[in-house]
Formats: sequence, C-alpha cells, structure tokens
Amino acid sequence: MTQQLKNTISIDENDANERLDTFLASVLENVSRSKIQKFVEDGKILLNGKNTKNSYKLRENDVVSFDLQEENFVLSPEKIPLDIKYEDDDMLVVNKPKNMLVHPSASEFTGTLVNALLGYCSDTLSDLNGSLRPGIVHRLDRNTTGLIMVAKNNAAHKFLADEIKNHRIEKKYRAVVCGVVENDDGKIDLPIGRNKKNPQKMCVTPDGKPSYTEYHVLERFPNHTYLELGLVTGRTHQLRVHLSSINHPIVNDSLYSGIPFKVKTTEQVLQSFHLKFAKPDGHRIIEIEIEPDEDIQKVLNYLRSKK
Repeated sequence: MTQQLKNTISIDENDANERLDTFLASVLENVSRSKIQKFVEDGKILLNGKNTKNSYKLRENDVVSFDLQEENFVLSPEKIPLDIKYEDDDMLVVNKPKNMLVHPSASEFTGTLVNALLGYCSDTLSDLNGSLRPGIVHRLDRNTTGLIMVAKNNAAHKFLADEIKNHRIEKKYRAVVCGVVENDDGKIDLPIGRNKKNPQKMCVTPDGKPSYTEYHVLERFPNHTYLELGLVTGRTHQLRVHLSSINHPIVNDSLYSGIPFKVKTTEQVLQSFHLKFAKPDGHRIIEIEIEPDEDIQKVLNYLRSKK
C-alpha cells in the first residue's frame, strides 16, 4: 500500500541513475548524508509511496516524497517582483536575477523563484515536477542569471519538457572565461556525472551522461575570453563543468576553479540570454533575447579598458 507525504520531487532525465541517498544529499543541502540514510531506513523518505533502500538507482518519473517536520519544510507564496519577458495562458519566461535559487532546498525555503511564482500565479502552475518545484521545467544555478521557462499547466509542462529532451529548444548563454580560447568555434563532448566526493558538485566522468556544449568566441583579451555558448544537452552545472574541464573556467566560479577576478561579481559570470521555442500549442515560434547582465558588463568594461 502506498503512502502520501507532503513534499514530492519527480525525477527527470538529469537525476536518473543516481543513488537515492546521493541525489537527496544534493537536494537537502544542510542535512547530512547519514541523517538522510536514517530517514530512508525509517520510512520518512519514500519512493513512489513505498519504503526503499538508500542504494536504489533512480529512474525517470520516479517520485521521491518526504515530510520532515523537524526540518521546517514550509513552502509559501511571496510577493517578489518578477522580470517577465513573455507570458501567455500556458507559460512564462522569466529573467531570473543572481543570488536566487530556482526552487527550495533544505537550507533555503524562502526567496526562491518558486516562492515568487506562487505569489504571482499560484493557482496556475504545473505540478509534474512535484510539490517543491511547481511550474519548473528546467533550471538555472543560483548565480546564473537569465531566461527560464515556467509552465502554467501540466500539458504545457509535458510539451516543453519533451521539446527540451529532444533538443528542439534553442538555449544560448554568455560567459567570460579564464584564459584565451584558441579556436573561434568548437564543441565540448564530455560525459558529466555527480562528483562522488561532493554531491553538490558535478564532474567529467566516464560513467556520466552524454553532454554536449557548443561555443563561439565573441571577443578575446590578453588573459580572458568572452564566449557565446550553445547548450545542446542540459546537464546540471554543464557549462561550468565543461569549461573548467578544458582549463577555461568561468570567471569567479569558485566551485569550479574560476580564478578570482579584479572586478567583484556575484560568483560565475554566466547568463542565459537567448531562448527560441515553439509555443505549447505548437502554432508559433517564440524567440527572446536579453542584453548582457550587470556582472558581464562590468567585467567586459574592465577588460576593454585594459586592452
């Protein structure tokens, strides 16, 4: 007999094949792995409504549920201003600022994009990704700015998720990286998986998922390069991991070896600036592009002044 617990997360393609306890350690950031394992053993964390093992390998569309009252999981609507770049009956495109989580973690249950979305349109958000990620079709890291799609209903969510999975949505990013990238254009084809020593990090690993990034040089400086990046696949931290793995980490990305820059920014200098997609009704192509964010402009202004 299955049970229903308050908080749910639906597993997508990126999290499939991970151990349950490893995945939860990445989601429940301030809860120790040993405590997570005890919660699973005690039946406080369920898989598809049933008890399971910590070693279980997750599958796409599995549902992880939990009700950890002592961890104070309370998700509430908040009146946080949203920079909406597109909206119709099925979806939104929001320009996410820096220092904002897309969805709650164990250590942060307020001030996220989800809280803002609940405050803006709580009655019309998809729930396919579970109760903790209403409306969220894809993700951006806390300190990556820019365009993110939000589904207002389950039909739109399924359509957009299928478009992403089949690489039919065009996503482009801007970044300033350390070092001089020699080739004007290129592709990084390296598999990405969870870092076994630190579940908050990803890494290039032979047993990871296939991951592809395209790049184009926009401008070169003596010790840095301004890049346009095409996200062919959408693995967690993909651009940051790929660029670090070819010895061109993103400026100020402390998690992935970005060398601190003389101009202070809110961590990695990375922006999702372009989206091109079909509307969920399939009748029209939408293309949205935004200007470089404040951190990118600051870094470029400094680099250009030193040429």
